[in-house]
Amino acid sequence: MPTIGFETSVAISGEEREIARISSEKLAKFRNKALRVQLGGKGECSIPASAIPLLAEMLSVMAEGQAVTVVPVQTELTTQQAAEVLGVSRPFLIKLLDGGEIPHRLVGTHRRVLLNDVLEYRRQTDRNRETTLEKLAAEAQKLNLGY
Repeated sequence: MPTIGFETSVAISGEEREIARISSEKLAKFRNKALRVQLGGKGECSIPASAIPLLAEMLSVMAEGQAVTVVPVQTELTTQQAAEVLGVSRPFLIKLLDGGEIPHRLVGTHRRVLLNDVLEYRRQTDRNRETTLEKLAAEAQKLNLGY
């Protein structure tokens, strides 16, 4: 499997942002269909249907001026990279790993974490946070606190 680092990011500006916006909107209409794309008079290529939503989403994000990084979900991360994905400190991430919150493996003395596991942990914490907020809002309504 090829390794794609976090430094492999793509950012655009100006005129390209508008092209990205228009392209994203057009691609969104073909979410379940493979496409053949003209390559500026130098031939054409096929894009599988499963890639169309990803391309549309990437272009949409780029149209907003944000950089995009594509990383395979089975990519192994260092603890520093995993901490950056979660937006936490490296020591806090180590506590999560050592506590069994996120699966990891040791390579010598170094911990390695699958990106997919980090993203699943983030999804789970987001779900837990949403559930807690819903409970708090319901309790505030019950107590007539004006929320």
